[in-house]
Amino acid sequence: MALNFHQLHIFYTVAERGSFSAAAQALHMTQPAVTMQVQSLEDYFGTKLLLRSTKRIELTEAGRTLMPYAQKSIELIRDTDQAMASYTKQLKGKLQLGSSLTIGEYILPRLLGPFGQEYPHIAISMKVMNTTQIIEEILNHQLNFGLIEAPVSHPDMHIEPVMKDELVLIAPTNHPLAGKSDVTFEQAMEYPFVLREQGSGTRLVMEEQLRLQSIDPAQMKIVMELGSTGAVKSAVEAGFGLSVISSSSIKHEVALGLIRVIPLSNIVFKRYFYSIYLKSSLLPISAVSFLSFLRERDLEQWL
Repeated sequence: MALNFHQLHIFYTVAERGSFSAAAQALHMTQPAVTMQVQSLEDYFGTKLLLRSTKRIELTEAGRTLMPYAQKSIELIRDTDQAMASYTKQLKGKLQLGSSLTIGEYILPRLLGPFGQEYPHIAISMKVMNTTQIIEEILNHQLNFGLIEAPVSHPDMHIEPVMKDELVLIAPTNHPLAGKSDVTFEQAMEYPFVLREQGSGTRLVMEEQLRLQSIDPAQMKIVMELGSTGAVKSAVEAGFGLSVISSSSIKHEVALGLIRVIPLSNIVFKRYFYSIYLKSSLLPISAVSFLSFLRERDLEQWL
């Protein structure tokens, strides 16, 4: 019997998940099939790798020794898929991903067309939802991966920056700051603000950058908190206040003269968009190809 990657992947997933049943669910296998593959791996090495108990699986000393090698094998397969993704033009199948609001509403619609021209046989299914929902659906294997606006910490998730973005200060066209070019954020804070809700990726990035500049976000005059980027733009256009929002989401309104971008002299809101997926799972080659497309192409030509 030869050692194979499939068995290493199953062993790693059982160890990470802590039970054969949880690993079987994650791998879309039956529990007896998972058990059989681990037993085959133990037969190959001639030693026990896992200690079975009624509560939780524990690694033997041999199992602890094998774990980093199993992890490296998974990472090697991922790297191989990524390296070969640009050559697999005849891919077929369905790509299921989740996306947070700004990315799903304003970024990806402009990129799916060019991606579809390169990979015409991949059907993409995208759900626009908040980060918590994306994580839940990935954990439940309803999505291959997600794209989110702010990094999160989760023990089961791999997080990676894949795209750059910038937040800008926007104002109604008749605002006193409209047309000025040397505005500080402290000056802007003298006026009312309309912002995304607490916990949104845009809000988190803005508040983090302000604190890094020793500016307290709690001092902002927030008159309205809204649950979507579109609602924020409409409120600014109607004159309710200033806002900080993704530059990618306002190109249409700025071109039509509906809102104004105010250059800030003392702060820049740079950020990344992140991919998120399970550490223990291997992405389908369609998902790898899409992530490689985001990393390697000059996206500005479409945005």
